[in-house]
Amino acid sequence: MEDLPARPRLRGLHRASALFIGLFVLLHMANHLAGLSGQETHIAFMAEARQLYRQPFVEVALVCLILWQVGSGLTMLVRGWARRTGTVAWLQSASGGYLAFFLVNHIGAVIAGRTVFGLDTDFRFAAAGFFAPPWHWFFAPYYFLGVLSLFVHVGCAAYWSSLASRPALGTALLGGAAGVGALLAALIVMALSGALYPVAIPPHYLATYGQ
Repeated sequence: MEDLPARPRLRGLHRASALFIGLFVLLHMANHLAGLSGQETHIAFMAEARQLYRQPFVEVALVCLILWQVGSGLTMLVRGWARRTGTVAWLQSASGGYLAFFLVNHIGAVIAGRTVFGLDTDFRFAAAGFFAPPWHWFFAPYYFLGVLSLFVHVGCAAYWSSLASRPALGTALLGGAAGVGALLAALIVMALSGALYPVAIPPHYLATYGQ
């Protein structure tokens, strides 16, 4: 998460860590795209991907980078609050703030799922809340806004990078990123909720919601 009024060094480090985190995000999005064809496809793809990012060093480094990303982003958000002007600047801040909430909550849930509840935090873990009323009212907007905020935030960064030389391109990149993000977010929520295909959630996943 970034903000134009922030100090250049902090902003530069924030962008650098975002590049490394982006590699994992691309893999994660590819996992969800593959999973649009079925629950088992999603689980199988994740099993292969985990051979890379579930390596202890990679996993620890990734969590540390995400925590830095959240911390540096919130620092820039607070520092630039009084000087923020324009729709895109506020859109960037809003998407970054929600991403901070989403990432901290998501990582915490995954860690708790693995260590406290002994669950495999795969598709079934992510989808369980959709089948444990009334939690679906939380998880539908939670996931939708998480994915949308990611794309909007990246789109804002592209907008600022292109603004000086090609303003129209920057606007197009932001609009395109937001549109793709909204579409992908809707598809992911539909898949997790069982709207695209039947979803089977084992009882021990639902038990964490008191079902």
